[in-house]
Amino acid sequence: MIEAVLFDLDGTFADTAPDLGAALNHVLSARGRPPIPLHTSRLQASHGSAGLLKLGFGIEPSSSEFPALRDMFLAHYAAHICDHTTLFPGMAELVDILESRKLRWGIVTNKPHRYTVPLMQALGYADRASCLVSGDTCLRAKPYPDPLIHAANLLEIKPEHCLYLGDDKRDMQAGRAASMKSLIALFGYIDPAADLESWQADGRISHPLELPDHLPNSI
Repeated sequence: MIEAVLFDLDGTFADTAPDLGAALNHVLSARGRPPIPLHTSRLQASHGSAGLLKLGFGIEPSSSEFPALRDMFLAHYAAHICDHTTLFPGMAELVDILESRKLRWGIVTNKPHRYTVPLMQALGYADRASCLVSGDTCLRAKPYPDPLIHAANLLEIKPEHCLYLGDDKRDMQAGRAASMKSLIALFGYIDPAADLESWQADGRISHPLELPDHLPNSI
């Protein structure tokens, strides 16, 4: 029986790639480099500043240049966190369906709290979510199960009675480790070359409104 649905944020609940890509291009421009098109940067959007700066500058977080570039990236992103970000098509309707069925829902993301809450507020869903668990809420983020288990505890629901939807392998790893039914959001930021079989998910959906088909025994 599924009693709650939990969502990853970037690439699952909301299409944040336009604003994340704009932050990367802001840093690239400041360093005299050409912009990267959105269709390229969106594949790294789920990996945050580290993934995007690696794409733009070919550097790792261990690089001496990384802190300054990250600070510039994050400052721009914080100031423009919801300029172009929207829910994925069908997600608003899915939330309405879940709420009409008295199913609680929440967000479990690796995005830091200082960006998760303002973004959800800007989207108009912060107060509707039953929980907002960020990348720094627990000592360990996904792919560890800790954030998902924490979310289930906040909802006072057993993890095995929760469904988790995400668009990255680490989402499926965390969901499986937390004993949650886990689905891949094929509409998210997935590399076309990704071996989805290796993610060992319980299912895949191509559109948010396919998720209710995976809730036959929901309350």
